[in-house]
Amino acid sequence: MFVKRRKFPNSNNNEILNNSNYEKPKQQVAKLRCTKHKDCNGGTSECLQVATNVTEQKHNVTREVRGQNLGLCRGFRGCTLWLTGLSGAGKTSIAFELEAYLVSKGIPAYGLDGDNIRTGLNKNLGFSQVDREENIRRVAEVAKLFADSGVVSICSFVSPFAEDREMARKIHKDADLKFFEIHVNTPLEVCESRDVKGLYKKARQGSIQGFTGVTQAYEAPESPDLAVSTEGVTVRQSTYKLIKLLEDENIIPKFIKEDEPIPELFVPDHLRVEVEAEAKTLPSIPISTVELQWLQVLAEGWAHPLKGFMREKEYLQALHFNCVLSEDETMRENQSIPIVLSVSESDKNKLDGVSALSLSYEGRLVAILRKPEFYAQRKEERCARQFGTANGDHPYIKMIMESGQYLVGGEVEVLERIVWNDGLDSYRLTPNELRKKFQDIKADAIFAFQLRNPIHNGHALLMSDCRRQLVERGFKNPGSVASSTGGVGPRRRRAAAGMNAGANFYIVGRDPAGMPHPDKNMYPDGNLYDGAHGARVLKMAPGLDSIEILPFRVAAYDKSVSQMAFFDPARKGDFDFISGTRMRTLARTGQDPPLGFMEPKAWKILAEYYQSLKSGSTN
Repeated sequence: MFVKRRKFPNSNNNEILNNSNYEKPKQQVAKLRCTKHKDCNGGTSECLQVATNVTEQKHNVTREVRGQNLGLCRGFRGCTLWLTGLSGAGKTSIAFELEAYLVSKGIPAYGLDGDNIRTGLNKNLGFSQVDREENIRRVAEVAKLFADSGVVSICSFVSPFAEDREMARKIHKDADLKFFEIHVNTPLEVCESRDVKGLYKKARQGSIQGFTGVTQAYEAPESPDLAVSTEGVTVRQSTYKLIKLLEDENIIPKFIKEDEPIPELFVPDHLRVEVEAEAKTLPSIPISTVELQWLQVLAEGWAHPLKGFMREKEYLQALHFNCVLSEDETMRENQSIPIVLSVSESDKNKLDGVSALSLSYEGRLVAILRKPEFYAQRKEERCARQFGTANGDHPYIKMIMESGQYLVGGEVEVLERIVWNDGLDSYRLTPNELRKKFQDIKADAIFAFQLRNPIHNGHALLMSDCRRQLVERGFKNPGSVASSTGGVGPRRRRAAAGMNAGANFYIVGRDPAGMPHPDKNMYPDGNLYDGAHGARVLKMAPGLDSIEILPFRVAAYDKSVSQMAFFDPARKGDFDFISGTRMRTLARTGQDPPLGFMEPKAWKILAEYYQSLKSGSTN
């Protein structure tokens, strides 16, 4: 039988009200704690202290200014989510999951938990009528301050009485701050079956009196802003409902969720005939092979949120800040390399001002570019900022210097999936296809490994060791994705692409790996870049908040055991570092690598390929 809420004289009830779920009566009087008498609640006129000599002081910093300068996700986000529900309903689990999600997106957030508050701020409060009311009042006031500072304040308290929760809402309303009441509506039998803290058992045994849900009523919200349950669903699924609420209320931007597809730029099937017919009527410009590759990157969603080749504003953001702003200019997405389309001066003069143009590759129409924007390509600036040098002997710099004098940006509509007919198209999965694969294998973590050279046993060693680390951290089924990527894109671009494909871990070591300087005498090691700088920069790069960087140890061929192993400086003479250049030379000249360096079948395929290039064969 539930005990209903009742009024009784104010007194010290700490011995009776020995847990935070016990119902308390209400006394709507603003008061301060008495400091004269031990265990005094301020219940007598002699001890009651009402503050009368205080004046609110206005901050010099407005909420708008805070929003522009705090957090990676700009804009004022301050609000309070008040999670109420029975003990064991899952309030704290959801609160901390939401906190972690928001922080990973660069949004300041903090979880205020009932138990944590009573061990710190409210450790001087017992469970008397006045103390219990003061507990909720203090929490609401603290949440208000957090919200006013631009933080998403997430409060998880049983708070069984509607009157208390309404008081918390009013505190925020009076401060013109948003307050959302979240009912974690998990059934009593489910909460009791969990009994995380062992409280239900004690309540049933009678050692805890007035326990909410057992001998004390819980006043469920009649019209909560959101009701969620943790029965039969994961904590993450429950948390997504809170995230959607924040998105719908324009508290946070809309983010791509793990179970949502990455936007692609292909023309929908039902519009293809119409768009293809339009493309034939538009003025057209040819694109190079590299530009077709970039079109594929854009179309498949690897470069999301880009919707096409960069306009000048996006180009400058990427070139100078290694990121691009979202449409509402609140989010910074990692983008460390310009994705641009070059045109000649004659094409610029001919097409400037058109509403759309088509792109063709080897005479075949492949896309439409809408509302084109032409702007000058300052090649030295682009090269120096992208590559750290403008030396014309660098192969990609040479390519840029030979490209058009102008760049053109605009949204693209790609007519169909881009294929290369080289026997490898079936392995070129899109981010959405990879996400589907990860779901099918029920992977609870994905680590990405991207490299420029064919995979050998040293790479396999690194990937297996990474999986071991993740298993030791508690993951049950880590999955991996490995791809070979050309050297034009820095690891920061590849890591961002991995995020779009669903990866949450990224393996990185020496990067860029031995890129030679055109002038070999410029630096002692003869390389253009310091091999250790790539990994260090990657950890500091903006917009990579959803992926964790995993540095790896150097692997080399251990001659003492005829296999790839982690390098041991104590016996460095036993190790042979086989570079990609050396590997390709061996393949071209028909020589075999040391036993254990690569699987023989894989080496045979590699050798045949490089020897066919040497002979000019196209098979």
